[in-house]
Amino acid sequence: MAASKIQALWNHPAGPKTIHFWAPTFKWGISIANVADFAKPPEKISYPQQVAVTCTGLIWSRYSTVITPKNWNLFSVNVAMAGTGIYQLARKIRMSSLLSQAQGHKTLGRSDVLYVFV
Repeated sequence: MAASKIQALWNHPAGPKTIHFWAPTFKWGISIANVADFAKPPEKISYPQQVAVTCTGLIWSRYSTVITPKNWNLFSVNVAMAGTGIYQLARKIRMSSLLSQAQGHKTLGRSDVLYVFV
């Protein structure tokens, strides 16, 4: 039974013998790198990069559901890309908002805002 499932995967039109398998598999590196960047301070996050990651994830997630054959590896990696991009953008926007609020209050400094953010 397991051998037949492995053979079915191997012979699938989006299986390991095709680029349709390997391209999304290597694309996971982008999502993993984005998760590693969760430890970066929000001020080091790039808006253009994260917008690109998010839009790519959203567009290709949709595309992967309408092509034949269905490519669930492509779908899952792009959902992960969109999710990590949205999270990073939310961190950056929240930090920008806290900094702009802190600039309105003379009693709070940048270090106080960073402490509140964490």
